[in-house]
Amino acid sequence: MDRQIPREVFDTRAGFQAQLEACLSRSRVSLAMFDPDFGWWELGSTGNDALLRAFLRHGGRLQLVAHGNARLERDAPRFLRILHDYSHLVECRLTNASIRHLTDSFCIGDEHHLVRRFHSDHFRGEAIFQSPSSTQSYLERYQSIWAETRPGLQAGVTGL
Repeated sequence: MDRQIPREVFDTRAGFQAQLEACLSRSRVSLAMFDPDFGWWELGSTGNDALLRAFLRHGGRLQLVAHGNARLERDAPRFLRILHDYSHLVECRLTNASIRHLTDSFCIGDEHHLVRRFHSDHFRGEAIFQSPSSTQSYLERYQSIWAETRPGLQAGVTGL
């Protein structure tokens, strides 16, 4: 049973980024991420690049699901290099039309950490760390979303 873990709430871009960085730095085995386009995630920033590379260098697996890849391809060249360098540990998928209506955004780390925005157009959300019971329903939801995807962004497709 999980001890009572406080929820960290945020409502700004900086608050979201801080909680996302905390999740990335705490995760060792798996990162599962969903967002319509990852436009506000700053996956190509210097800081997130370093965190993701450290995670992957130690054998972590990264899975991303998006409705579209255009923002990552346009705005995150460092992430595209990560995809090229660690293609065996990173999988990017695109949603099928049947679930394109989903608008929330979340990251699950090691099945114990959760950062989620209630709607992808806004920064209001919460982060929960070291709480498997709090992440379980999101993990199941992510697996359901994953089942409704097809291959997406790949190192070879982007010309890397």
